[in-house]
Amino acid sequence: MLILFGLPLAQVLLFGFAITNDITNAHIAILDHSRDDVTREITHKMLSSHYFLLTNYLHSDDEIQAAFQKGDVKEVLVFESDFARKLEKEGAAHVQIILDATNPNTASILDAYTKGIINSYVSQKMKQTASIPISIGIQNKMLYNPQVKSVYMFVPGVITILLMLVSAMMTSISIAREKELGTMEALLVSPIKPAIIIIGKVVPYMVLSFVDLIAILLMSVFVFGMPIQGSLALLLAESLLFLIMSLALGILISTVSKTQQQALLLSMFALLLPTILLSGFIFPIANMPLILQYISNIMPSRWFIIILKSIMLKGVGIIYFWKETLIIFFMCIFFIGLSIKKFSIRLEE
Repeated sequence: MLILFGLPLAQVLLFGFAITNDITNAHIAILDHSRDDVTREITHKMLSSHYFLLTNYLHSDDEIQAAFQKGDVKEVLVFESDFARKLEKEGAAHVQIILDATNPNTASILDAYTKGIINSYVSQKMKQTASIPISIGIQNKMLYNPQVKSVYMFVPGVITILLMLVSAMMTSISIAREKELGTMEALLVSPIKPAIIIIGKVVPYMVLSFVDLIAILLMSVFVFGMPIQGSLALLLAESLLFLIMSLALGILISTVSKTQQQALLLSMFALLLPTILLSGFIFPIANMPLILQYISNIMPSRWFIIILKSIMLKGVGIIYFWKETLIIFFMCIFFIGLSIKKFSIRLEE
């Protein structure tokens, strides 16, 4: 009954609110070498729209890379020196749009929004002054993905979905099968502690999932040309932590499932749709309703995708994503602890 009535309602809500490519309140930074009336007018015109939200003003070119590496901004707008004077005397000035292209769809949309606003300002200015034609040259730069390949967005998301679903479903179905056969009850009444049972169930699947991870990474690099700019050892360590968390989640699902069919349905219902829609894999989280943004915070896939992109595309170290690592670590401890508690309750019963 839950699947029959709950799943369609959940799908309508998620697809209706989460699936959108419109961008609102995208965090940007501005590097204004001129700081004159014209650059302030263009900045005000951008921020008065609902597309952009100013995070901070930068003071030098050296701060641009750091802002993108921290993940604070999606775009940096750079005005050249003497912007207003060049526009007035020479009839032309230049601005540079630098974008985080780890998500090429978002980068392309933000680029189009920015160019549209700047061109609108030029048209409005020419109508007001009725003077010689003026133009603002716009140069865009796509960081981390110069060719704007969509595979750079899809590969980290697909890796996350496969690892999470395969790991969680393997463990949940395996233990549910033992419940159906009655062998799990024999384990629970044995002198073995629940923690040892759980570890014994997790370790074999952890090894299999890690082999699966290596195969996926090799295919990503050699078939799809996905780069690994950062530390391979760090990537494997973070992936191993995510695998353990996913396996622990599968154990937890198995504790509330009486049959393999229930475990499979719960895994698909609780993990598949939210992982795809609420992880920021395809659709920007910032555009979703506030309630869905809060729900996305409890999705492990959201944080792991950030880690993958930071290592593979940005080439940064753990100092830039230690918060995401801690979140996954605490989720792992929580799922393992709750699974052990559930097994203990069954043992007492």
